[in-house]
Amino acid sequence: MYYSEELIEEIRMKNDIVDVISNYVRLQKKGSSYFGLCPFHNEKSPSFSVSRDKQMYYCFGCGAGGTVFTFLMEYENYSFLEAVQYLAERAGVELPKEEYSKEAKERSDLKATLLEINKIAAQYYYVQLKSERGTVAYDYLTDRGLSEETIKSFGLGFATKYSNDLYNYLKRKGYSEELIRQAGLINIDEKNGVYDKFWNRVMFPIMDANSRVIGFGGRVMGDAKPKYLNSPETAVFDKSRNLYGLNRARTSRKSYFLVCEGYMDVISLHQAGFTNAVASLGTALTSGHASLIKRYVSEVYLTYDSDDAGTRAALRAVPIMREAGIAAKVIRMDPYKDPDEFIKNLGAEEFEKRIENARNGFMFSLEILSKNYDMESPEEKTAFFQETAKRLIEFEDELERNNYIEAVAKAYRVNPDSLQKLVTKTAIKEGLASPTKRPKNLNQNKDLVSKKEDGNKRAQKILLTWLIDQPKLFQIIEEYVTPEDFTETNYQKVAELLYEQYHLGELNPARILNHFTEEEEHREVAALFNTRIRELTTEEEKDRAIKETIIKVKNNSIDHQTMNLNPTDMVGLQRLMESKRKLQNIGKLHISLD
Repeated sequence: MYYSEELIEEIRMKNDIVDVISNYVRLQKKGSSYFGLCPFHNEKSPSFSVSRDKQMYYCFGCGAGGTVFTFLMEYENYSFLEAVQYLAERAGVELPKEEYSKEAKERSDLKATLLEINKIAAQYYYVQLKSERGTVAYDYLTDRGLSEETIKSFGLGFATKYSNDLYNYLKRKGYSEELIRQAGLINIDEKNGVYDKFWNRVMFPIMDANSRVIGFGGRVMGDAKPKYLNSPETAVFDKSRNLYGLNRARTSRKSYFLVCEGYMDVISLHQAGFTNAVASLGTALTSGHASLIKRYVSEVYLTYDSDDAGTRAALRAVPIMREAGIAAKVIRMDPYKDPDEFIKNLGAEEFEKRIENARNGFMFSLEILSKNYDMESPEEKTAFFQETAKRLIEFEDELERNNYIEAVAKAYRVNPDSLQKLVTKTAIKEGLASPTKRPKNLNQNKDLVSKKEDGNKRAQKILLTWLIDQPKLFQIIEEYVTPEDFTETNYQKVAELLYEQYHLGELNPARILNHFTEEEEHREVAALFNTRIRELTTEEEKDRAIKETIIKVKNNSIDHQTMNLNPTDMVGLQRLMESKRKLQNIGKLHISLD
């Protein structure tokens, strides 16, 4: 759905950012801004600022920043359009009706109906649990230590011993057999006809991030197989892209997630106060799960079972997390099997200690690897380090790799220089000129960005941030730098809009963000306005920093244009040479941010 810039700006202006954020963060006025504890990272001293004048927020601690739309996208995990729709409703702004194609409308209607059926089914299961027929399931849950409040808050229920109870109930509600089948709640075969997928099971409603029931997990009462049964894939349920407990964990505001294997682990941890626990849905952790987690946190603690299967699952999860940019640590439950048993026997305080002593994921993988070798044997110990070297070259960042080499050398009492040489030798043997050139995987979509390119991008971001904070810099900068000198597509568009606003006499960065409705674009542009810049204390430092930034941005632009210049374009070449000469004049200027 497309909404015009004028409509988006109307919605933004009718939702004062201070009023909206005050519903989530306690703010106190200091000068012209408001400050509070940042909701996006843990802190004790308020560094989260909200400007009513700019209608933007910024955290000096973690760098989060943007408009009222950005805040809801980050806090509530809304898409840009969902944030627009929420704020429109809040402000009483009527949005144009979305025009669907016939096929799109049918898909949308089907999803809405399936969500409706799942909600009714969850309510039905809950009622059955509290009825006389659900006594066995209710006793099972309370015997497992769950309180009445926990049972209610997670919406736990019971599918009775009768194999067509839910089917008949939903039919009486007016839903067709085909819709109930598409919701994944019944099976149909020639031998048994139509029957409920779940019966004689404790039921765990599975909810999406917005607390809508999208599927179910069921634990059998008795010894029947399978012990746990999950909903099949449906139009609203993709188990590889959803996490049990995420709807609650995402509001915990912890800087990490506790990733478990099962439903009861998640529920027990939440009941014990660890409200940031989630679990994959009857399947191994996938890159889809990791991508979902990355939207909320950048660190996880793997709390898998202590058995061999749990260890293997943790070893598989660590590289998947690293690939997604998530740091993984491993918590061992010994002498107990899982978090549920651990909490029941040792309590929340002891579990907190396990979190504090969690093992680094990579070092844990080496610990398990070492068990395959006789570390008293020189030959096998050498073989262990050869395998370790292969794993170390997976780290593309040189500093990170060297830190791990140092940590491994210390843990296994080997000379760090010797290990460094082995890593380099292994990289060459693997066909790599150096470890840093190893790709993440064969299907890698993004090229590795060089340090030089990173520096050029950062210089462009810093310059845009300065222009917003210090509009008088336009008078100096625009003589040397034009919007075309910003070589990143989004940066160039932002620069064009900024220069245009400046010449019209009103800088409004919040309005500029309205032009970027794609979720990733919006987040990237919001970050441009809040680039973290090292503190500049003296006039000389400020003057030098601005000049260096201008020169870096312009030189990068000239280099970029030169690479794309037709060799026969002498006029273009002369123009670029003139730009180079002009840069030399910058050293004579006196520039100040004050």
